[in-house]
Amino acid sequence: MSSIDVPLRQGRFGQTSRRDLWWVQPLVVFCALSAFLIYANWAAFQGEHFRFGPYLSPFYSPELWGDPVESWFGAKPAWWPGWLPFSAAIIILWAPAGFRVTCYYYRGAYYKAFWADPPSCTVGEPRTHYRGENSFPLIVQNIHRYFLYLALIFLFFLAHDVWKALWFTDSAGAATFGIGVGTLVLAVNVTLLGGYALGCHSLRHLIGGRRDLFTSNTRRNAYVCVSCLNRRHMLWAWMSLFWVAFSDIYVRLCSMGIWTDWRLL
Repeated sequence: MSSIDVPLRQGRFGQTSRRDLWWVQPLVVFCALSAFLIYANWAAFQGEHFRFGPYLSPFYSPELWGDPVESWFGAKPAWWPGWLPFSAAIIILWAPAGFRVTCYYYRGAYYKAFWADPPSCTVGEPRTHYRGENSFPLIVQNIHRYFLYLALIFLFFLAHDVWKALWFTDSAGAATFGIGVGTLVLAVNVTLLGGYALGCHSLRHLIGGRRDLFTSNTRRNAYVCVSCLNRRHMLWAWMSLFWVAFSDIYVRLCSMGIWTDWRLL
């Protein structure tokens, strides 16, 4: 059987024998993630237009501090630094952001797109030594499983936001049941985030009981369920990333009076 010797580390950066458009995927990933990071940081530091009626932007959920009435603990906390602009999103976004940054799929994606490590298969990369994720700062990636626990908690908050998005205040000030476009937007958001988080590789390992053999049918069925979501983990990752940003945009533009939230029921 013939073989092809394709030197990777010996070649120059970007050197390859490939003739396909190998650079398209890392370029698209670079542009998509950069656009999300820019928007997410901008939206997080705004500190306004994150509520509209019963809708709460997922970037600000749960709202621990902020609105004196709607938030858990009232207005801006006294310990908040005076030089730092206050935003309820900054207090909580580190948790879902940490889950995505340390995600096994995203690590492979942004290693290629941002660090060219490597740019693609059989393409020369800029460094000559491989240290893996056993030293600082990349050793921090190993705490992904702990960010998973936080992400699962956030799913409950987001699901509760969908429940609150079913109740609208009428002219008399009473809460009435209803469904608006925003209700569906938030419901799709938590569904996609659930598909992404519940298909996590770490959850698959946890559900499997960290064993080579299953000790019960219940554990086996749970493992199969998580594995089903895990097979499309990349798709869930991108769909949920797009939709969580769109959910914030929807609530923001409705709050600014640019979009109209149509009542379906």
